Amino acid sequence: MSKHAAFDGVGGLMSTWLRGLLAVTLAVPVVVVTTASGAGAQDNGVGRTPLLGWSSWSFIRKAPTAAKIEAQADAVRGSGLADAGFRYVNVDDFWYQCPGSQGPNVDGFGRWVTDPVKFPPDGATDGIQVVADHVHGDGLKFGLYVTPGIAKQAVAQNTPIEGTPYHAADIATTTAEKNYNCKGMVGIDYTRPGAQEFVNSWANEFASWGVDYVKIDGVGTSDVPDIQAWSNALRQTGRPIHLELSNSLSITAAPTWQRYANGWRTGGDIECYSCEPAGSSYPLTSWGSVRSRFNQVAAWQPYGAPGGFNDYDSIEVGNGSNDGLTVDERKAQMSLWALAASPFILGTDLTNLDAGDLALLKNTRVLAVDQDAIDAKRIVSNVNQQVYSKTEANGDVIIGLFNYSDTASQTDTVDLSSAGITGSATATDVWSGASLGTISGTYSVTLNPGAVQLIRATPTGGGSGGSFEAESAANTLAGGAKVASCTACSGGQKVGFVGNGATLTFNNVTVASTGRYAVAIAYGDGSTTGRQAVVSVNGGPGQTIQFTPTGGFSTPGTMTVTLTLTAGTNTIQFGNPTAYAPDFDKITVPASPIATGYEAESASNTLAGGAKVASCTACSGGQKVGFVGNGATLTFNGVNVSVAGSYPVAIAYCDGSTTGRQAVVSVNGGAGQTLTFTPTGGFSTPGTMTVTLTLAAGTNTFQFGNPTAYAPDFDKVSVTG
Repeated sequence: MSKHAAFDGVGGLMSTWLRGLLAVTLAVPVVVVTTASGAGAQDNGVGRTPLLGWSSWSFIRKAPTAAKIEAQADAVRGSGLADAGFRYVNVDDFWYQCPGSQGPNVDGFGRWVTDPVKFPPDGATDGIQVVADHVHGDGLKFGLYVTPGIAKQAVAQNTPIEGTPYHAADIATTTAEKNYNCKGMVGIDYTRPGAQEFVNSWANEFASWGVDYVKIDGVGTSDVPDIQAWSNALRQTGRPIHLELSNSLSITAAPTWQRYANGWRTGGDIECYSCEPAGSSYPLTSWGSVRSRFNQVAAWQPYGAPGGFNDYDSIEVGNGSNDGLTVDERKAQMSLWALAASPFILGTDLTNLDAGDLALLKNTRVLAVDQDAIDAKRIVSNVNQQVYSKTEANGDVIIGLFNYSDTASQTDTVDLSSAGITGSATATDVWSGASLGTISGTYSVTLNPGAVQLIRATPTGGGSGGSFEAESAANTLAGGAKVASCTACSGGQKVGFVGNGATLTFNNVTVASTGRYAVAIAYGDGSTTGRQAVVSVNGGPGQTIQFTPTGGFSTPGTMTVTLTLTAGTNTIQFGNPTAYAPDFDKITVPASPIATGYEAESASNTLAGGAKVASCTACSGGQKVGFVGNGATLTFNGVNVSVAGSYPVAIAYCDGSTTGRQAVVSVNGGAGQTLTFTPTGGFSTPGTMTVTLTLAAGTNTFQFGNPTAYAPDFDKVSVTG
């Protein structure tokens, strides 16, 4: 993925590599965008799920050629990896001409020049475009590498900036930019005219070559203006292009990476450069290199979301013993990356795949854990025990238990309530598909060195919503809040003296899926005007609630508020910084989040190409939208969710065909998903099907259509969460 400082200069000294990883240039002020997790995610139409593909660095290193890249692309298709979802073939460094320390050769507009020996042109067609065309011919997508700034050669030649009266010297600074191998890059002053246009010109060239993915390497916090410029430049090309950042990015600027990119490297290279004999890429990595990611996964968990994901570097599985990992360790690497919803970018030689490794890479159960686009939390970290969990939109809990040691067996034990399972669950081993039976309370497994057990647990009893007593010992009372008797209250007790700095925190509020919940608060308020409380979920921003007097502080009443809860365990805190709140009896959380319906015939939707509103007595609202398909579309606008994630969406439709019609649904203009509907018995007889769609925080669009045939008629959609 990033990979380069090990090859600085002749001979490639490791000390130079370490300096390259640790250096942080602070030449310009840091720009940090303080958005909430997921809320500022990139919305350029790609990166809605973690990217699957291959990159040239780990195995091919500094000697990429057209023949080698095309052979790897053919292997992605021929091995069945493409069918499993691996779609990207990415060329890393060394694709351009580098004559010396003066930096990359440039064309007449200051952009890097393709090395024609490694990537021969075909007449007037650039050699990179030739390879991109081959990759696209395999049904795959093509990626390319760049670093921040502008080449010194462009400045020395004062090359013009395409389409403007400006030149390289007008925008360049004297500050050195990181180009790990070729060197010779300097900064760009983005306050100067022509700076954005220069990056636009470069992005337009990449788009014209058919580039689908751009990796910017050597990124530090001082390069935020470059990232903003490249993000804007790629958008203005009109081509959907994934933007990836590398490497060892600062976690303090994570909201900024979220805002402008689809992925970001959280650490240094995963290759074990010190393990390799001279002239070899093998072994590709080591357990120590993989093990360095466990803490990164825990620290970066809040920042991955559809639109942009934490990138823990290449998956080094594919070449058997040359991977540098045991079979157990290979499963552990893939499991950790899947739990973390990280890109799966293979670094191995796909033209010499090990059969056992290929089976691991094509395990659809494991890939599904990655593609749920949900980052797991670390719930156990105890010497050699590491346990991570996440709850999917359908309520399934994914648990990964790891033996961190590479020398001794280890028994891992996890309290299932910490994973959000407060009742029982049926468990399946994700790797083998074998049933593990019913689990509850605690779960233990003995693991070989470097091994993992990856579990999918489906709750069967309890564990989602319910009533939570204020006086429970599991709660936290701070600053003078006290338990008091209350005959009319649930359990005969309440919590009073909340407010004036004192707080009551309900811990262990567990729900199966992320979404908005109608939470009922039982309280007593003997004031005449009604007291106020500030409620905060999981330490987030406070929401002020105005209560209605109940006639006494031991006379319970109920009010309902809508709170956004996260799948798993939540905290709900009540307080008031300046006055007393009411007394609290309990809260009740429903088992399922609120479902919000959107009518097909709503005036806020967009009907195009002949789609029409029609009457339908049995439909919600008495109307439906028909004649969707054969190029006509129905777009639901304003579909709102507060947290990015995967949501169950119920589609109410009418299908009077005998075999079931199809529709293509696209979220936010992204890739279409084909749905096959079951006949309902008539075009005015509604039925429902539920699909899982990945939504961004805020407003989304759902477009239904079918390019070649009619879709069913649509009544409404309902989003739960």
